Amino acid sequence: MSRWRRVWSVPLLVLTLCVAGCGITVPSDPQGTVDRVRGGELRAGASASGELVTIDGSEVGGSLAELVEDFGASVDAKVTWTVGSEEDLVDGLETGDLDLAIGGMTDATPWSQRVAVTRAYDSIPGARGPVVLLAPLGENAWLAALEGYLDRELAR
Repeated sequence: MSRWRRVWSVPLLVLTLCVAGCGITVPSDPQGTVDRVRGGELRAGASASGELVTIDGSEVGGSLAELVEDFGASVDAKVTWTVGSEEDLVDGLETGDLDLAIGGMTDATPWSQRVAVTRAYDSIPGARGPVVLLAPLGENAWLAALEGYLDRELAR
């Protein structure tokens, strides 16, 4: 055994066990979005975009909105909608007032410096190219749950 391995193997093992014992999970949600939404309320923002997102008064519809409603049902959450411009929705994600936002955003969205962006999906009915959903920055378990759902649903 090399000298480096003898010197560092025990401290690395101790550090690994300590970190594992601290309950750290990857991916994580510093703001606890997954835990708060599951069995509760999913606060979604919508910006009108053709067939993807339709707005009729306070009613939100369209193929992308249906995906969000179905995702909410999959985590036993009631979806509450906020209608606004993309900028208003991004502000809501940043302040923690929204859990996700939908519209006609693509993978070239200028909001990617301020919020998390899902993978691009081009098989959503009504999409004229790859579409993304927006989520709060740092809520990686939430983003993983959302993308996992979208991957399963859109692969059918």
